[in-house]
Amino acid sequence: MIGRELDSFWKTVVNTIRDGIVIINTSGAIVSVNQAFEKITGYSREELIGRTCKIFASDFHQQDASPCDESEQRKCQIRRKDGSHIHALKNSATLKDTAGNIIGTVGTITDLTEIIEKENQLKAYREQLHNENDFHGIVGSSAPMRRVFDMIENAAHSDAPVIIYGESGTGKELVSRAIHEIGTRKDKPFIKVNCASLTESLLESELFGHVRGAYTGAYKDRAGRFEKADKGDLFLDEIGDLPLATQIKLLRVLEEKVIERVGSSAPISTDVRIISATNQDLLTLVEKGKFRKDFYFRINVIPIFLPSLRDRAEDIPLLVESFFRKMRLKNEKAIDGIREDTMDILMRHSWPGNVRELKGALEYSFVTCHTNMIHPSHLPETIFRQKKVQSGGKQTTFNMQEIERLELLEALEKSGGNQSQAAKILGVSRVTVWNRMKRYNLQSKRRIISER
Repeated sequence: MIGRELDSFWKTVVNTIRDGIVIINTSGAIVSVNQAFEKITGYSREELIGRTCKIFASDFHQQDASPCDESEQRKCQIRRKDGSHIHALKNSATLKDTAGNIIGTVGTITDLTEIIEKENQLKAYREQLHNENDFHGIVGSSAPMRRVFDMIENAAHSDAPVIIYGESGTGKELVSRAIHEIGTRKDKPFIKVNCASLTESLLESELFGHVRGAYTGAYKDRAGRFEKADKGDLFLDEIGDLPLATQIKLLRVLEEKVIERVGSSAPISTDVRIISATNQDLLTLVEKGKFRKDFYFRINVIPIFLPSLRDRAEDIPLLVESFFRKMRLKNEKAIDGIREDTMDILMRHSWPGNVRELKGALEYSFVTCHTNMIHPSHLPETIFRQKKVQSGGKQTTFNMQEIERLELLEALEKSGGNQSQAAKILGVSRVTVWNRMKRYNLQSKRRIISER
C-alpha cells in the first residue's frame, strides 16, 4: 500500500468514527476536523479551518491553558452554531514530529447530551420516589389522608378482610396495592378481579377456575384467581356488583378456606387474604336485598374510607406537582410549570371525578399546551362548566364512618355494652369492636347511652 492510498484509507477511517476529531496547531488554530465533528458542532469544515476553539464560547478550551498542553480528559460544554449547548467528553493529546518537537494537538469529543438527559430523568424519578408526601404511590398530606395512611399500615399487618370505601376516582386500587406492598404477603401474588366487568358465569370461572368440559368452550382445566393468589392478596374491585349466588360461594370460601373449580366437587385449599373495594353504600344494598348481610359483615372487618378530593382540597397542589413531574418526564415537553391563575381554577373546581379527573385534566393540558407555562385555556372545557343544582333536591353524603358508628352504637345498646355480644351481632371479632369503640371515642355504657 503506497503513501497516497494509505492517506485515503486513514481519511475514510477518521470520517467513519462517531466521535468528533479536531487537530489544532501550536498557534491554537484548527487545521483539520472529521465529519462527526462537523455534525456535532453544526459548523462546516470550511467554517472551522483557521478559527480557534473560542468559536464554541464554552469551556472546551480552557482560557489559561496552552493550545498544546499535555493529554487531558474532562467533561465540557460546547455551544453549537445554532446557539444550543451540548454536554461532551473531551480527550486531547499532543502531537510531536519525529524529532520530538510539539507540532499541535489532537482532540476528540463525545456527545454526552443524551446520557446527561437520561441521568437527569433518573434523578427526577428518584426524587419522585422519595417524595415525603408520597405514601406508596398515594399523594397527600392532609389530615384525612394521614388517617388513611395509618389505617393502611394497620390493615397491612393483619390477615383480616379489608374493604375500601370511596367514590370513583379516589384511588382505591392504589390503597389495595399499598396494603399488599407493606404487608407480610408482599412477596406473594397480588391478583385483581373487577366484579363489575364479568357475567356471573364468567366471574365464577375467573375466581374459582374450571375443569375441562365444565361448559362450552372449556377445553382444558384452568386455575382461577384464588389459586393464583394463594398465600397472597386477592383484590375484588367493585364488590357491590357481585351477584348474590357468587356472594354465597365466596362466603363459604372465606369461612372454610376451600374452593371448588366450576364443574368439579374436589376441594382445593386456599390461603388468600381478601381486599375489596366499592363506591356503593353496601348497607343500602343489604336493605334492598341486593347484598347478603352475612357476606357484608364477613368482608367489612377492616373498613378504610377514602375522602373525596373536594374534602381534601389542600392536597390538590401536591397532586398537581406529582402528576406534572411525571408527565413532563414522559412527554419530554418544554413546559416549566403551571400559572397561578390556572392553579386557582384547579383549586376551585369541585372534582366530581376526584383524583382520576384531576389527572385527566393535566394530561389534556399537556396535549394542548405549546408554551412554557400551562394557561387556563389549556384546561378541558368541563372544568369551567358550572353545575346547576336542582332546587328542592335532597343532598346525600357518602359517609360510611357515620354508618359504621351507628351500627356499633346499636349493637352495643342491644348487648347492654357487652363487647363480646356486640361482636357476635356485628359478625366481627371482639378486638374489632374494641378498635371501633376507641376510634369513635365510645368508652363506656354511660357514654353509649348518652350518644343515643
